[in-house]
Amino acid sequence: MLDDFFTRALLAGVGLALVAGPLGCFVVWRRMAYFGDTLAHSALLGVALSFLMSLNLTFGVFAVAVLVAVALLMLQRQASLSTDALLGILSHSTLAVGLVLVAFMTWVRIDLLGFLFGDILSVSRIDLIVIYAGGAAILVALAIFWRPLLAATVSPELAEAEGQRPAVAQAVLMVLMASVIAIAMKLVGVLLITSLLIIPPAAARRFSQTPEQMAGIAALIGAIAVIAGLMASLQWDTPSGPSIVVAALVLFLIGFLVPVSGLFKTQAKGETSK
Repeated sequence: MLDDFFTRALLAGVGLALVAGPLGCFVVWRRMAYFGDTLAHSALLGVALSFLMSLNLTFGVFAVAVLVAVALLMLQRQASLSTDALLGILSHSTLAVGLVLVAFMTWVRIDLLGFLFGDILSVSRIDLIVIYAGGAAILVALAIFWRPLLAATVSPELAEAEGQRPAVAQAVLMVLMASVIAIAMKLVGVLLITSLLIIPPAAARRFSQTPEQMAGIAALIGAIAVIAGLMASLQWDTPSGPSIVVAALVLFLIGFLVPVSGLFKTQAKGETSK
């Protein structure tokens, strides 16, 4: 029999994977991996401000991530710098400001390693409720906005010509990503969140012929990676969060050894067909 804390960790990790997989497909299609990193790095600033202002940790991280996403949208419209340069500025600046704030708050003991790399084994029953309630809300929102998001991903110009608003779809996607990062921070840490958003969808891509298939397979691969990573962590006493990411990487590499007859290839913005 597994201990209660390990069972909670399994449930929490699988719940996160079921949400991160479908959402991560848009990260892969839109080539937004660096944006995911930026939001993940901003999570540490959210942690620092949450302690400083006595806010709920998940809410603080979510609020900062949304503010960073809004700041990026505003800078893209006004600044002459490229998007990757703006992401680099926001990513490293928010991480640095968060670390400086933590250093000044000498009256608070903050486990930086825990926030950077996560501690899924410390998940409580309340955390499980937050993960599954928040995850369900994210999946419902993703289902509602699936077609507008997909249309804006394939061709923003065509989506706009059809009467849709790609800018709104992009804003919705950013808010959903901020929500996932806020929920996932405690589980795998700010430095590993993007891995769960990218690796399972990337592994699922070879076996998918439609966007919906890719979303479902990505969720399944993420769940398998969580279970395999936690079991490996239990067996060899390795860090749980990194073990999950390593398991996802192994599944990604194994995918290249499996022959497939058909591939789904998205025509995301700026992406060329292989």
